[in-house]
Amino acid sequence: MKLYFSPGACSLSPHIVLRELGLPFDLVKVNLGTKQLSDGSDFCAINPKGYVPLLILDDGTKLTEGPAIVQYLADLKPESDLAPANGTLPRYQLQSWLNFISTELHKQFSPLFNPTFPDTVKDFQKKRLALRFDQLNDTLKTQEYLMPSG
Repeated sequence: MKLYFSPGACSLSPHIVLRELGLPFDLVKVNLGTKQLSDGSDFCAINPKGYVPLLILDDGTKLTEGPAIVQYLADLKPESDLAPANGTLPRYQLQSWLNFISTELHKQFSPLFNPTFPDTVKDFQKKRLALRFDQLNDTLKTQEYLMPSG
């Protein structure tokens, strides 16, 4: 397997899962600013979406989107208990949280670090993030982890 990544990007979670599971893989660094690999080749020729993560399986199949990749990887080693069994309600709860984190949390940080966004947009994003973190805190008031135990 080959994981295309960029430091500080959404590719961190698949990288962690690959390491946690002890699966063999190669890392390929992507410059998201230039959309180039370290050898100068065009990343968009490999992944037209132009962003990471991208996981290329040994048979050449391509997977994108962090939540899909981490669940695929967890299914390669079900004995790891890294994810609930496929087709179960807890698995769909996991999908819900992974999607919440990737869309409602992680993506909301981008404008805060982009100098082209005006302060009004950044202030709006900060308020939106505060609401999302309140939602997380509400869940964590009643259980130790986002996923219910048991």
